[in-house]
Amino acid sequence: MQTVKNRYGFGEGQPGNNSVSNTFSTPLADIRKTRPLRVLSEADWAFWQNYGYVVVRQAIAPEQIERTRALLWEFQEMSPDDPDSWYRPQLRDHAMQELNNSGMVECYNHQVLWDNRQTKKVYDAFVDIWDREDLWVTIDRANLNPPNRSGRDFDGFIHWDANTTLDPLPVNVQGVLALSDTTPDTGGFQCVPQLFHHFDEWRARQPADRDPFSPGADCGYPVEFVPMQAGDLLIFNSLLAHGIKPNRSDQVRLAQYIAMVPAEEDNEVVREWRIRSWRDRVAPEGYAFPGDPRGWEQHRYARAELSPLGRRLLGLDDWNRTSLS
Repeated sequence: MQTVKNRYGFGEGQPGNNSVSNTFSTPLADIRKTRPLRVLSEADWAFWQNYGYVVVRQAIAPEQIERTRALLWEFQEMSPDDPDSWYRPQLRDHAMQELNNSGMVECYNHQVLWDNRQTKKVYDAFVDIWDREDLWVTIDRANLNPPNRSGRDFDGFIHWDANTTLDPLPVNVQGVLALSDTTPDTGGFQCVPQLFHHFDEWRARQPADRDPFSPGADCGYPVEFVPMQAGDLLIFNSLLAHGIKPNRSDQVRLAQYIAMVPAEEDNEVVREWRIRSWRDRVAPEGYAFPGDPRGWEQHRYARAELSPLGRRLLGLDDWNRTSLS
């Protein structure tokens, strides 16, 4: 195993998001609660630690769902009432090829996306996960995924966004906020929870030159689909092999990616990048984030207004002021 200082790197050949650097050291499954649970139940917490994911029901309000859906249709220049419009070519190809034609929406800092990030229930769920209040939210995008049809075929995938050959292993979470109901036909989040549960022994059996970002089709454990309803937030450990199940229905599936990690307020490089991304409305400068070639965020939309919680989740204000509990 290789050892590196930056355990959640980004840049050439790495799909990390440079809105965080994440040097948190305690593995998530080893965290022992010191704070009372705010959103999760005790059963949720046990499931999270054993299988690497948890679903928070109705994390945002119905009106937030509708505003976000409207933004995604507008940003993609598509109409929910015109199926032919759903198949416009993607704005830019992905270096992470499995994401091509998966419906990624290259919008990162619009007001409605920030409104969802700074929702108290969303924040409280991540406080439960990390057992701490001083968090930063990742700056990420959304997804509008139409059903497969002739000429546009997305087969789905399973991967890790973290390098699983590192020692020590990366410590990070990811999250997806459903903006429409999902079923096995519509596709959506899929994962390999039994591989997560047995990850240490599985990893010990693997060859040294294995792909650090893919478990392979014959990893020995089943892929499971996780159904969600619009407004549900699924949080998952980055060591959980996961991906997108293809949409084979007659409906469009929509989602936003939201996660929170421990704030690194002494890391001025990351803090300044985060503030610049919000201020100038720019995408992460990473392997996995091609951005919008039209520049719509810069030219069509105003800078998002942040609540007191949102300012701390970005890094504009420090957490060592008054608690928001």
